[in-house]
Amino acid sequence: MKLITILLFLTIAQLSFSQAPKIYDPTADAKLALKKAVSDADSLTKHVLVMIGGNWCPWCLKINKFLFEDEVLDSIVKANYIVVKVNYSKENMNLDVLKSLDFPQRFGFPVMVILNNKGARIHTQDSGFLESDETYDRKKMTLFLNNWSFHALMPENYVKK
Repeated sequence: MKLITILLFLTIAQLSFSQAPKIYDPTADAKLALKKAVSDADSLTKHVLVMIGGNWCPWCLKINKFLFEDEVLDSIVKANYIVVKVNYSKENMNLDVLKSLDFPQRFGFPVMVILNNKGARIHTQDSGFLESDETYDRKKMTLFLNNWSFHALMPENYVKK
């Protein structure tokens, strides 16, 4: 009877795990995705929001849900950024891409990198500073997204005429 209970538990656990969302694609060509995103950002006058993490990381899945299921945050992202999700897992660590982004993994996961519309890294965000208890803080996330948008960094917004 114990064996049947254990097998039933393991089967249910495996089914639950196999249905977990797959936000990050280990087979994706991150270099190509970044190149396309920079090109799109340049033509659309936006920045690139690079989200780095893996499907193994609960906080990586949380941040994705937090950003894209909240109507206000989702609209800020869509209005200001081209999003690229870069996988970091045993299957594919994308170390060459992370090197080109100045090693953002040093902050842990998830980590976000902002590239300008020419592809230069302008900010790396430790997502831990955007947390609040067991989730993310909406106000902190809104400030982060707004403060690193293309329009927020336009010099004419700060120079007196």
